[in-house]
Amino acid sequence: MPRGYYNWTFNVVVRFLKDNYFILNYTEGSHYFYIGHYGGNFRQVCVSFHGSRAISPRTLKGIIRQSGIPKEKWLET
Repeated sequence: MPRGYYNWTFNVVVRFLKDNYFILNYTEGSHYFYIGHYGGNFRQVCVSFHGSRAISPRTLKGIIRQSGIPKEKWLET
């Protein structure tokens, strides 16, 4: 279960993005690109896949920034 910026896996991040109406646009190697609208702006988010390993906190912060979804909404999950 996610806790703060730690223990977020690829599947949990993708589930959160899909719950916020982002859809898969394309993949390039192990990078999955999702597109969606949030706050009236078009957004593209790149999520890297590394198996079941947790995404590093620094990478997660970049994903949060790309999505435009407030970090409070991410971290309440």
